[in-house]
Amino acid sequence: MRKIIPGVMAVLILASGTRAIAAGGDSSVMLQGFCWTSWKTASWWDVVRREAEEISKTGFNIVWLPPSGDSASDEGYMPRRIYIQDSGYGTADQLKSVIKTLHAGGVKVLADLVLNHRVGYKDWADFTDPAWGPETITSDDEWGKGTGAKDTGLSVAFARDLDHTSAVVRTGFIEWMKWLRSDIGYDGWRYDFARGYAPAYVLEYNRANPPVFAVTEIWDELDLKNPDAHRRALVSWLDSVNGEVKVFDFTTKGLLQQAVGEEEYWRLSDSAGNPSGLIGIRPASAVTFVDNHDTVPRADGYKGWPFPPEKLMQGYAYILTHPGVPCVFWPDFFNPVRKAAIARLMKIRRSSGIDSVSAVSIVKAEKGLYAAIVDGKVAVRLGAKTLWEPGKGWISAAAGPGYKVWVKSNNAVKGDKI
Repeated sequence: MRKIIPGVMAVLILASGTRAIAAGGDSSVMLQGFCWTSWKTASWWDVVRREAEEISKTGFNIVWLPPSGDSASDEGYMPRRIYIQDSGYGTADQLKSVIKTLHAGGVKVLADLVLNHRVGYKDWADFTDPAWGPETITSDDEWGKGTGAKDTGLSVAFARDLDHTSAVVRTGFIEWMKWLRSDIGYDGWRYDFARGYAPAYVLEYNRANPPVFAVTEIWDELDLKNPDAHRRALVSWLDSVNGEVKVFDFTTKGLLQQAVGEEEYWRLSDSAGNPSGLIGIRPASAVTFVDNHDTVPRADGYKGWPFPPEKLMQGYAYILTHPGVPCVFWPDFFNPVRKAAIARLMKIRRSSGIDSVSAVSIVKAEKGLYAAIVDGKVAVRLGAKTLWEPGKGWISAAAGPGYKVWVKSNNAVKGDKI
């Protein structure tokens, strides 16, 4: 969703599923299957379908697709008729086709669910498909005509905030999600703007339609002077849903991009010597990423919160060798300059058995240098002005501007030495 309100973050829910999970951790790697302007490529669903074999072959287990329903915005984040799955990305039949093709390659697919708000056609609240009345709109919404309860979370000004205390809203969404699974073929969920309503409702929707994987958005402001408070807020959200929900690790994103941008690699270690993001205290609940559709700049002047583009591969070298479930951004992977390097790092992760709870031993975290050994199998170095090496028994496996990765000699795979 477009960042309108300061303080929105991202959360991910893991319930029972069918994908392979390594002992003690999740070995999945996710692909965000779109960017902000993907709707301009018609049909986007056909683009993804044509790349499905490459996605599967590279080792992605999960693809997150953009909002697929009828929307007042081209990007899909102002939903109107939620049962109409023709959108700027393509037709409902094309959507079903891409999901079926991804499934054939063993890849699960997430629907992007915008549950916080809706819009109508001629009026802000003439909802159809399904038809809901003013009683489903919060009484403190800017529209001024909602007769529901007060909002249980943050509001948005560009659409009508829905009253999740309403049985009409909750039952309606639960039935719709069931239909998305049975009729469209989705396997899981990405919940948009989770700060817009109380965590209890996310949990209710998720339990009513248990996903293979699910993700939601909670993007809070990060104070670089007090990053622990940021990740503790994530832990608080996790606890509010009884630990049944994973979260996108925005703490790691913020600290990592500051660290590589200014060579302040000391930011990547906390006072206990663990990674300073959520992966340092709740790695099994963290989903790491470098950029997404909301963080990159746009042609309309939106500045976003981007990773330093010239150091992007340092970011991927970090998240693809560290715990958490990594999420790769479509424009980064399908970039001819970076594609092979990202695929190489994914191969190293897979062949070394790195997963969401892999143990990190930080060797150096200082000005100009970050060095760590993960699970005793993978060593990684960030920093362009250092010659740090892990020592004997290690084989160079990947390298690029500002990063290098090694694997243990007894864990080497074909093509490791470079």
